[in-house]
Amino acid sequence: MLAAHRISQLPADEGAEVAFAGRSNAGKSSALNTLTNHKGLARTSKTPGRTQQMVAFSLPVPLTGDSQPPLDARLIDLPGYGYAKVPLEMREHWKQEIDAYLHQRRSLRGLVLIVDIRHPLKEFDRLMLQFCLDTALPCHVLLTKADKISRGQGMQALAALRKQFVAESLHATAQIFSSSAGTGVDEAREAVMGLLRQPRER
Repeated sequence: MLAAHRISQLPADEGAEVAFAGRSNAGKSSALNTLTNHKGLARTSKTPGRTQQMVAFSLPVPLTGDSQPPLDARLIDLPGYGYAKVPLEMREHWKQEIDAYLHQRRSLRGLVLIVDIRHPLKEFDRLMLQFCLDTALPCHVLLTKADKISRGQGMQALAALRKQFVAESLHATAQIFSSSAGTGVDEAREAVMGLLRQPRER
């Protein structure tokens, strides 16, 4: 694990990595811990906005693909966005660093966007989806905290989001997810591994 205040402090820009982004309190740290089967990997807290750096987690086994050499793989936990109590100066720093990371990082293969299933897409979510569209960066949305609503409500929320993707020409995939209930964990792991193995179109 490596924590970086600036992208220059991240591991060498080689191999493959998938970034996790989401508004504060959407369940990003819990999702990372569940997907990696490591409870203490990412810091979880009842106080939103605790992730105040970019944190790189190296995956233990190098990726191998068809007729390709093994690749070192990482997950990057981006700072949570949108928590009002974080000082404005810090929020501006995060905004600039995340923007630089997304534009400059050559090893970035895809983005996992964490969205609370109980709420519609926020401005930050839309900005991230639009960025992925504009830069041809694959994006997979985890509709988290699905255990907080009924299964029927969850399916309705997923269907509505996919319909919104089509209406707004947003090229992203989405699924229902719950860290505490274990819903969608295998599907999400497969999605992340698929992103890591996918060559980036530049």
